[in-house]
Amino acid sequence: MPVSDRRQVVIAVNPHAGAQATRIASEHLASVLRELHFEVTIETDIDKLTEIATDNPELRCVVAAGGDGTIGLLVNRLPPHTPFTILPQGTENLLAKHLKIPFEPEAVAAMIAEGISAKLDAGRANGQLFLIMASCGFDAEVVRLVHLAREGNISHWAYAKPIFESIRKYKYPTLSIYCDDEKKPVKAKWSFVFNVPRYAMGLPIADQADAMDGHLDLCAFRGGNLLNGLLYLVGILLRRHRRWKDTRVEVLRKIRIEAEAPVPYQIDGDPGGFLPLEIEVVPQRLNIIVPKKWAGQHGISNT
Repeated sequence: MPVSDRRQVVIAVNPHAGAQATRIASEHLASVLRELHFEVTIETDIDKLTEIATDNPELRCVVAAGGDGTIGLLVNRLPPHTPFTILPQGTENLLAKHLKIPFEPEAVAAMIAEGISAKLDAGRANGQLFLIMASCGFDAEVVRLVHLAREGNISHWAYAKPIFESIRKYKYPTLSIYCDDEKKPVKAKWSFVFNVPRYAMGLPIADQADAMDGHLDLCAFRGGNLLNGLLYLVGILLRRHRRWKDTRVEVLRKIRIEAEAPVPYQIDGDPGGFLPLEIEVVPQRLNIIVPKKWAGQHGISNT
């Protein structure tokens, strides 16, 4: 069925993410979509949502109401290439910001009605899909500590204590990073692998990453202490870190990261476990409805 004729929209709300504001925004979006003559349901059961989305020729899209964690949960459970979009409600909303998806329910409804979709790559880390980035080392340890202490929604302030604790205790074990089919590993203390050019607080660590090029972007740093970390931060803010000998930048399709000591990794802001880590790109895995302006800037026309 042509996209323009599909009238069913399912708004997915993660009941464990919790905020009442998300439920209110979802109901507001549903009301606006119904005024536009769409058939809308709000669903909190991921199994029912998966059933609705499977082989459904009338499905316009699934709307992920929440942050990057909610989007990642949906993408990992929905059938491949299920059309979806975002009602941004989380702490960072990195993917929504990258795609310039609006936060207002009325604007999201208008975007769904236009129905312009983009085919984006995803990454796969130890079997789990990610949309934005994966990393291991200091920042992954911070993420691990934040989630160990989590009670309800995560605010930016929730990161303060884990950051100070990691500064005090993290030992910066050496990472062995194998790029594509190279036999000799890159040695580093920090490692970031990006699908889109976004990181927390807008840090431009890999601002040339492109989710439509069939590759992932690696940025690794060799120095392993707090002073190095502060210098890297300054270099990132000034967009000069890519030129440094201490930095390794690669565009690749797959990567393996190992360490002799336990080192945590995180994907899209959620803890993933401990190394080793196998990462690969999954080209054009995502089918996401995007704003008309963003689509035009990236050579995508309405189909």
